[in-house]
Amino acid sequence: MFGYGGDLLPETLPSEAIVSPTYLPETVMRPTDADLDKLAELLSGAERPMIYGGIGCTGAHELVLSLADKLKAPVGWTLKGKMALEHDNPHGVGMTGFIGGKGCADAITECDALLLLGTDFPWTEFIQTDARVAQVLTHGERLGRRTHVELGLTGDVRATLEALLPRIKERTDDSFLQERLQVYRSDLAELERHEHDHGKPGAISPDYLASAVNRHADDDAIVSTDTGMTTVWAARHLKSTGKRTLMGSYSHGSMASAMPQAIGAALAGGGRQTIAMCGDGGISMLLGDLITIGQYKLPVKAVVFNNGTLGMVEIEMQLAGVPNFQTELYNPDFARVAEACGIKGITVEDPGKVDGAIKEAMAHDGPVLMDVKTDRYAVAMPPHTSLEQLGSYTLSEAKMVMTGRGAEVLKQMKANVKYLRDL
Repeated sequence: MFGYGGDLLPETLPSEAIVSPTYLPETVMRPTDADLDKLAELLSGAERPMIYGGIGCTGAHELVLSLADKLKAPVGWTLKGKMALEHDNPHGVGMTGFIGGKGCADAITECDALLLLGTDFPWTEFIQTDARVAQVLTHGERLGRRTHVELGLTGDVRATLEALLPRIKERTDDSFLQERLQVYRSDLAELERHEHDHGKPGAISPDYLASAVNRHADDDAIVSTDTGMTTVWAARHLKSTGKRTLMGSYSHGSMASAMPQAIGAALAGGGRQTIAMCGDGGISMLLGDLITIGQYKLPVKAVVFNNGTLGMVEIEMQLAGVPNFQTELYNPDFARVAEACGIKGITVEDPGKVDGAIKEAMAHDGPVLMDVKTDRYAVAMPPHTSLEQLGSYTLSEAKMVMTGRGAEVLKQMKANVKYLRDL
């Protein structure tokens, strides 16, 4: 419903891209000089320019920042572009979509020129803007599929920016950038506040758990996430270092992708730390993969966000005005299942033991599965939530109360006051 903030991979992307954060396509294309002149004119003439980058910006970090510096433009990124653009970025304003914040979402709405770099961002409700839009993609047939595009250019981002930069007139007015950075700093402060809330025994805060994974993960770790709420927590709390890789089914939304992707990454990653952030629904679908991991002693560190429900499905139902139904899960003891497959199993119910358990898992010479009991009622709202969506959510809560589920609604509201406050 809201989208993760992903963008489509080029069809020709080889497997090396999964484990190499500096990957660049072998075939380098750039737009014509005439198109580059038009793009330079569009951007240089804007009063409130913005750059929104995706996976196509991989390997072009410094060039994107050079362009942003010349334009005094905020830089947002898709989930797939996060590891390429977030780190060391004084122009960064984060993400939009279900996982994003107000800094990027508002910038897209309020800019007068939007440059989509290396992204075919598919969730149109989060790129609604009256701005003049230019787009750079390696696949020309995808230009303008998601939003109106005044100028579409076919080319590799790095080659395009190398040719574009000398054509750009440097701006001096950075007021739009500073306004957006102020909002983004507020977004980060809210995320930090959530990270400091550790939760309760048996209901550990998923924000805190994801931030703990971030603290203890290697600078060049390969992290895979399941589709669902684990993607939300990873997107918000896993930091880019310029060396890390983040993987998931961010275009198609296929469930249970974290574990099989981690298997491939462990085999092809050249010894890099491999972490799978799994939902309990996702890992339940592919428990057989634990046998493969155990048989080959693959050093996968699986962290299961075990909240006993299909969280994303539940949210989508309630935002459609429907009380959640058949979303609760009857889970096995995942740690014991892992032990039966020859994998070290760790169960965590106490928030005070999260850090120690993650340190133990990362230091273990071999595969580990951490079964972490997270808060059943923790949800996250998108940065731009319409009155219609909030009305539908309220309607679903009222229907639950009228059908005798008032205690459940009360628990949900208590758990989510901190998230609703962000709106």
